Amino acid sequence: MHPHLSSATEALDWLKANDIRRVELVFADLTSVARGKILSAASFAEALGAKAPSLFLGLTVTGGEPEEVFARIFPQTFPDMALRPDWSTLVRDPLAAVPTASIICDIEARFTAADGQHQVDVAQLSPRQLLKRVLERLAAAGYRARVAPELEFFLVHPQRDACGGLQVAHGMSGTVPHIESSHDLASAETAATFAPFFDDLWAACEAQGIPITGYGHESAIGQYEVNFGPGEPLAQADAVFRFKRLAREVARRHGCYATFMAKPYLHEPGTGMHWHISLSDAAGNNPFTAEDGSPHPRLRHFIGGWQASARASIALLAPYAHSYVRLQRPDAAPASVEWGYDNRTVAFRIPHSDPANRRVEHRLPGGDANPYLSLALMLGAGLSGMQQQLEPGPEVSDRPAASARGALPLNLGEALDDLQRCPIMLEVFGAPFIELYNLIKRHELGEQDADPDFALKHLLARS
Repeated sequence: MHPHLSSATEALDWLKANDIRRVELVFADLTSVARGKILSAASFAEALGAKAPSLFLGLTVTGGEPEEVFARIFPQTFPDMALRPDWSTLVRDPLAAVPTASIICDIEARFTAADGQHQVDVAQLSPRQLLKRVLERLAAAGYRARVAPELEFFLVHPQRDACGGLQVAHGMSGTVPHIESSHDLASAETAATFAPFFDDLWAACEAQGIPITGYGHESAIGQYEVNFGPGEPLAQADAVFRFKRLAREVARRHGCYATFMAKPYLHEPGTGMHWHISLSDAAGNNPFTAEDGSPHPRLRHFIGGWQASARASIALLAPYAHSYVRLQRPDAAPASVEWGYDNRTVAFRIPHSDPANRRVEHRLPGGDANPYLSLALMLGAGLSGMQQQLEPGPEVSDRPAASARGALPLNLGEALDDLQRCPIMLEVFGAPFIELYNLIKRHELGEQDADPDFALKHLLARS
């Protein structure tokens, strides 16, 4: 397990005691690609951090540098930013042949914007630090959150089939591979044929303190879901960020891809990243529950904040042009903003629970969404809903939710328009981030429009 450190001194002592020879310093960019560098343990001990060009925050998922980003935000002198380690995130890299540790960093830098008109603080552009800012707002309002994600992904072969699509990965437990030729929803036998992959993945998660509690075969061919135990939001976002990297690398070592892209197969369910969220107040009570055990109005208001910002939030929860195939052809993914009790067709579900454990589930994020931005918008929009006492629409619990066309944006351009107009998203993320995200995503839209194979080329192994 990881060591739960709190200072540079403790970290250096742990590195020495474990004979760590290299240290990886990383942060998540807007697309949740892990960017950073690897230092020798001696260099890390001397610097206790690293420098990196600020342009890393302005890159697209393909590593492109949008011209407008560098005309309006990042100077073309490419000033440095500092990578500041969060000591509590120091873990061993369980997949490295040479003893290596990994640590997640926050970033620091201030400089004059490229347009010469204002100062840029990169902390206002960093997904992880934006989540931290929302958590500070939540604490100032008297609340703490616990969250638990359910994360889906597909195991596929790197080779294409005869029609140019993806092949489902074959089971790897025996000399004769298991071939999944039809839907094996919840099949324990099919899941067992991937035991070598999941055994290695689970061991890697344990080494990094990632709190997975189980896995199973999901609705689509080649699709699996991993469940996480509940925890503090920042740690859970770190865990998802790290889990996706581990899953991709372990899968490659077993001869296949683990992909979190939104809709690998047109006629199969897509990839979701659902979040269960509960709150507690200073006395440890659940603010979603009234004294008599009934739902408190704050529960409706929290969902009201989600509904009021839903159209704008899709720009973050469905971050690529390809992501909207999942919403246009939902197949069990919600495509409207309705809410209800124990109804998996709605976007915002209230699972059955006892009053002390009342919680809400946000079902809109795709598996390709950035976990830091996803949690920031969910907690931030829910808090705004409570503070503004926003009432949601009618409850839908006893029938399938309607998926009326237009209830949610069905393309990224439309979602970005809504993002720029939404006062709740502006409150949650601030104008500098909204501008940067819009510029990067509109550039990516151009890249995707020009290449019909964009999703398989660039999202299969990165999203």
